Amino acid sequence: MLYFIPTPIGNIEDISKRSLSILKIADVALCEDTRVTKKLIGILQERFDIEINIKKFISLHSHNEKRVLQSLDKYMFDQTVIYMSDAGMPCVSDPGSLLVKYAQENGIKYEVLPGANAAVTSFASSGFEEKEFLFFGFLPHKGSERKKALNEVLNSSYNTILYEAPHRIKKLLEEISLIEPNREVFVQKEISKIHQKWYKNSAKIIKETLNNENSKGEWVVVIKGEKKKHNSISKEDIINANISNKQKAKFLAKITDKSIKEWYDELIGT
Repeated sequence: MLYFIPTPIGNIEDISKRSLSILKIADVALCEDTRVTKKLIGILQERFDIEINIKKFISLHSHNEKRVLQSLDKYMFDQTVIYMSDAGMPCVSDPGSLLVKYAQENGIKYEVLPGANAAVTSFASSGFEEKEFLFFGFLPHKGSERKKALNEVLNSSYNTILYEAPHRIKKLLEEISLIEPNREVFVQKEISKIHQKWYKNSAKIIKETLNNENSKGEWVVVIKGEKKKHNSISKEDIINANISNKQKAKFLAKITDKSIKEWYDELIGT
């Protein structure tokens, strides 16, 4: 039997009793990082006064997932096998989904236990009334792919949840501010940890606030969706509008993947 065990995203007390019960009988652990899992197990044993005697640890992360799965003996799962990512729910912006597929294709019984999840926790904390949301995880780090993904987020009518690293959170808010400075955003760091903190305001104001604060920690960003108007403006409408090329370029950049400069150069060249 294979169990996917959610791990605490901050407070160690967030581990479930059921997860602890399965850890106590587990024989093999597949894990995103064996060092992180072994350290967590040590903490759990000490905190809850339990014995966990896992015989074998196997590294299974996003860079080796396919190769490791090809090498596994499906009869290994006649034992109690667990999968643990470093923090939170496996398969949600973490490795594990290919292992689920492997279990399905090989007739292996498996179960995903419910548990801590940063995206859902932060969404619930945001106070945005709309219940529908999109989850993007981490945006591409740079280049046209990042810009394309961010434009997709900002043009969505749904609230959107992103993850962001501490060294890029200010960059993300700067990028949003350049396009939609007044867009309402909720950002939260270090969920359930000692230095947990959240901010809710326009992207521009939060950006200015964080310029003077420590951005260390893992961040979740919830961007309020923009309700679409029925009479949406097309690229042709903007190009033919009686406004300056600079203004046209600015508006066109908001609804396409091209930058303001790219649009301006194209407009003056026609």
